Amino acid sequence: MHISDILLRDLDGDGVLRLTLNDPSRRNALSEAMLTTLSTAFVEAGADPEVRVIILAANGPAFCAGHDLKEMTAGRANPDRGRAYFTKVMTMCSGVMQGIVNCRKPVIAEVTGVATAAGCQLVASCDLAIAADTAQFSTPGVHIGLFCSTPMVALSRNVADKHAMEMLLTGDMTPAARAAEIGLVNRVVAPEELRQVTMGMARKIASKSSMTLATGKRAYYVQREMGLSDAYDYASDVMVENMLARDAEEGIGAFIQKRAPQWQDV
Repeated sequence: MHISDILLRDLDGDGVLRLTLNDPSRRNALSEAMLTTLSTAFVEAGADPEVRVIILAANGPAFCAGHDLKEMTAGRANPDRGRAYFTKVMTMCSGVMQGIVNCRKPVIAEVTGVATAAGCQLVASCDLAIAADTAQFSTPGVHIGLFCSTPMVALSRNVADKHAMEMLLTGDMTPAARAAEIGLVNRVVAPEELRQVTMGMARKIASKSSMTLATGKRAYYVQREMGLSDAYDYASDVMVENMLARDAEEGIGAFIQKRAPQWQDV
C-alpha cells in the first residue's frame, strides 16, 4: 500500500489500519501533497481485504489546520488571480472528504490538538471520532474573510443547525467536551488514554463481518439524503440483499445455536 513521509501507515494483526498525518511543521495542513496522499491511501485501504477498520490520527500539536494558506495564496500570482488553482484544490479536498464517506471501511478520527477549518471538516467526515480532552475544533474562516463553506457541508451533517451556524458565524474554538455535547465527536478521554480507547473501539468493529460493515456504512449515507418513504424503500431492499448474504446466514445461525460466528466476509 502507498506510504508517504507525510502520511504514515501501520496495519496490525486485527486489521486495524492507522493512518497518521505526519507534517507537524505545517500543522498537518491539507497541502496538495497531503490531499493527494490521503486520497490514494483511502482508495487503497478500501480495496485491501486485510484492512477492516481505519484510524486517522496525527503527529504534532495540531490534528489538522485545514488548507495550506501559503500554498493557496501563491496561486493568486496566476493571470486568473488563482481561480483555476483554487478550483483544483477545493475539488481535491472535496474528493478526499467524499472518499472517506465512500470508503467501504469504517473510519475513526483520533483527535489531539486543534482541528480547524478543513481539518474540522476532516474530523466531521469520518464515521466516528474520539478526542483527547485537550482537543479543540473551529471553522474560523470568518476571521480572515473566507467563510468555511466546504467544511460547512460535513459539519452540518454532524451537528444541529444552531450549533453548526454558531461555529461557522463566530469562528470560535469549540472545546472537546462541547464538541461531544453537540455531536461532532463520539467521546472525549484523557490524552494518555486516547490511543487505547480508539484502538478498543476499532478492534470491536473489526471483529464484525466486513461485508456487513460495508453494506451498512454505504446504506447509512445513501438513505440519509433521501425522503422518509424513499429511505424505507431503499433500506428494505438493502435488508433483503443482506439477509441473503452468507455472513447473515452464518451470524443468525450462530446466534440461534449460541456459538461464535465464523465470518467469511461475503
